[in-house]
Amino acid sequence: MKTESVLLQTLCVPCACRCRYCLLDWDGKPLGLPWERSVDFARRFKRWMDENRPELRFSFAFGYAMEHPRPREALAFLREIGSPQATFLQCDGMRMRSREECESLTRLLAEEGVKHLNFTVYGLREYHDAFAGRRGDFELLLRMLRAARETGLETSAGIPLSAESAPQADALIELLRRETGCGKIRLFVPHQEGRGIALEPIRFSEADWETLSPETRRLLNRQLYRPEREWLEEGAFVPEKRRSLLLSLRPDNIERWEAMAPGEILAETEALDEAYYAAFPTLPELAARYGDPKGGRFYRQRDLFAHYRRLYAAEHGVSVYDVTDERQSGSRRE
Repeated sequence: MKTESVLLQTLCVPCACRCRYCLLDWDGKPLGLPWERSVDFARRFKRWMDENRPELRFSFAFGYAMEHPRPREALAFLREIGSPQATFLQCDGMRMRSREECESLTRLLAEEGVKHLNFTVYGLREYHDAFAGRRGDFELLLRMLRAARETGLETSAGIPLSAESAPQADALIELLRRETGCGKIRLFVPHQEGRGIALEPIRFSEADWETLSPETRRLLNRQLYRPEREWLEEGAFVPEKRRSLLLSLRPDNIERWEAMAPGEILAETEALDEAYYAAFPTLPELAARYGDPKGGRFYRQRDLFAHYRRLYAAEHGVSVYDVTDERQSGSRRE
């Protein structure tokens, strides 16, 4: 398994929402290392990467939301180390702002070199607000999208599909284009990670696919997202050949990591990845055991593999460090 990239993160910035499928299981208590100490560590780590592992892509991120209290300082540092997050921001979970405040923020971002803002919209107004756990969040996204357009920033929006949201998709896409001019819209099927497991009873299916207009269907990548039965057809699975490492800075690991060489940290995380996947059969083996050849629910391959691993772990009592839990250090295979 070839390591191709490293993401160093600190979950130090609160999120204003409580989304039903939050990847990070946000509960109002930041798990990350404070910003200042994270920056010191990231700067040293990036220097070592440049000198010793220049073939690996490196990026640094903060969260749970990209609502940094000192945005100019944060963006300046991201530019300094060449992190892609210096030009691309995901604007979910931000604090409430008036139209004027949204315009002021997007001007600041443009001045600091940000090029693209991305938003996640769960459905029409009432559904979105309920899903995000915050009244008024839908209108905030519209204000931010309009402000970004007026500032000249590129915008895009992602719409997660489920049995609940699919009937709203056509109207939502039309509204976003009419009200905000957002032309880059994609549909996706949520994962099971974090609180995403709670959405499994309403996972998007072929029956839901039939409710979408032909124009809306084109916004879902059908090579990436397929019904389970299609994945189980002979030759459908693509072997995973590369991985990204996630290094999560936390108060409970920083002192040990500061005493280690970066190469040791990378090797340790790679070993966690290897141990995790060694605890499970391969995807084709799991599919033969748990797959439903008539299954009509949509997955991407990575999510179907995770679904089968969950079933196997429950059946066999597997207990292993979870490298897919993005609140802690781990990996992502592709």
